[in-house]
Amino acid sequence: MQEPLCLVQNGDDGVLSPNPAALEVLRAIGQPVVVVAIAGPYRTGKSFLMNRLAQRRTGFPLGPTVQPQTKGIWMWCLPHPYRPDTTLVLLDTEGLGDPYKGDSCNDAWIFTLALLLSSTLVFNSVGTIDHQALQHLGVVTALTERVQVGTEDDSDTAAANFVRFFPGFIWAMRDFMLELSLDGQSITADEYLEHALRLQPGSSRVVQEQNELRCCLRDFFPERKCFVLPRPAEAEAMTRLEELDEGQLRPGFLRQADAFCRHIWDKAPVKALPGRQAVTGSMLASLAEKYVAAIASSGVLCLESTVTALAAAENTAAVAAAVAEYQQGMEQELKLPTASQEALGDVHQRCEHRALALFMERAFTHNIHQYQEQLKHKLEVAKEEFCQRNEAASAERCRAVLRELWQDVEQCLDRGEYAVLGGSRRFQERLRELMEEYDRRPGKGVKAAAVLEEFLRVREVLARALCAADEQLSECERERVASEAVAAAAVAAAKEAEEAAEARLEEQRCSFEKHKQDLEERMQREQQAMLEEQQRIIAHKQKEQEALLKEGFKEEAEKLKEQIKKLEKEKEGIVQGSWIQNPLHLFSTVIGLWGLWRAVVPVVLRLLRLV
Repeated sequence: MQEPLCLVQNGDDGVLSPNPAALEVLRAIGQPVVVVAIAGPYRTGKSFLMNRLAQRRTGFPLGPTVQPQTKGIWMWCLPHPYRPDTTLVLLDTEGLGDPYKGDSCNDAWIFTLALLLSSTLVFNSVGTIDHQALQHLGVVTALTERVQVGTEDDSDTAAANFVRFFPGFIWAMRDFMLELSLDGQSITADEYLEHALRLQPGSSRVVQEQNELRCCLRDFFPERKCFVLPRPAEAEAMTRLEELDEGQLRPGFLRQADAFCRHIWDKAPVKALPGRQAVTGSMLASLAEKYVAAIASSGVLCLESTVTALAAAENTAAVAAAVAEYQQGMEQELKLPTASQEALGDVHQRCEHRALALFMERAFTHNIHQYQEQLKHKLEVAKEEFCQRNEAASAERCRAVLRELWQDVEQCLDRGEYAVLGGSRRFQERLRELMEEYDRRPGKGVKAAAVLEEFLRVREVLARALCAADEQLSECERERVASEAVAAAAVAAAKEAEEAAEARLEEQRCSFEKHKQDLEERMQREQQAMLEEQQRIIAHKQKEQEALLKEGFKEEAEKLKEQIKKLEKEKEGIVQGSWIQNPLHLFSTVIGLWGLWRAVVPVVLRLLRLV
């Protein structure tokens, strides 16, 4: 993108809507995305800071007046400066507290969308972390009224689970003029932020509201960072920042702005969903569309429902992509007709493994075994179609060879060379020569025996007629000679069918084993990821509990203790892994049934051959 594009439009009536053009840009991005969103009071320099992240002087509009320039949420997609195969998505949001708008609910939804869509949220404010700055972040305390993790979660449960969906948090203090020191000791910007988020003693309504906000910020954003940036230029130059060269900006601002940008380029993570599922540009477009639709329909966002719907769409797309990969591979590698069923099976296995790897790479863990079953069924159907095409190509090739070889025999028949004494014997000798030449011809494929059997059966009437006309042959000899070739071809065709059936059963067993193995590996990786995520949350809660106890807030610490117990119980459920065993048991049962079928089919085929 050469310039930013509006992602979420904010109409004059306050109704939010996604911009189809921006969604199309995101849908074309198959790479993982690092999403950095900036929010904060209006006219505080958010766009200027985002332009520096884009390494451009112009892009997001700045404007020289008090009138806000950004409406809704604007997006800029750029190649990540440090990470290959990754896209950096910058989101610039409409400023909070615009006096011309007067709709705090609209502000809250724009802030919520920026928070949920980003992997790193930058809160931009001017001055210091004071009462007014915290007031602008008051929208955080009302999140539980607008956002639910699950459809049946109460407010306490939702608040405890928000951390699974929320981004990292950076507070950018603009035009910072004070010295970073506390009680005579120099402190870092991060320590300044943590000191500002300490709970304050007192029981007044104002203190309680401020402490509630501090608790939310500490609870929702365990990964916090702070940067303090002095004013970038002299007052008279602030209205034309886009025109200033680097040398015209203050050195102190340049140092802090560069540190801010380097931190985001180095540390800002790829956007991920619970279970560490990396989000691509296409998935980000779906999330934005579904979030805005939920706001318009009910005014309440259910995060798990949105992720479930996204998972279903992505898993369906993963199945379609895997089937397309399989079909493309088969078309490229398969040369019809194949010499044997085993040759087709080898190509099938290679293409199936690539298709399954693609599916596992793209699919969500949610209901993955259900979609893997769909994929297995579709691949079996596709394989059967290739088998039928292979048999049709083989049959056509074999009939063409027999037509060519039969031309000489037909000419002899037209000249009456076999309608004489001894003609039947000469016809049979020529027929045997034809069969030998047929066997020597390459590239006939899997239907060679079956087509030859059909060819000889049609000409059996002719052979019998020639035998009847030949007085030197006895009735028994005529029947034996006429039937000998047909019987041999029938035996060969039956043997070929038996071998093909056994080969297909073995291929299907190997396919089931591969599906089971890949599913088990994927489920184990997902279990480990869930355990690490759960332990990170527990550690965060324990750290917050210790901080509350140290600060003397025992009642709040007890609430956190109950949350920690619940999280520990959830961790035990993840360790036990019953959700892993069910799909694996299903695969084991299916493989056992295929083993029984493989033992029975050859016996049935032999009995049919004897009959």
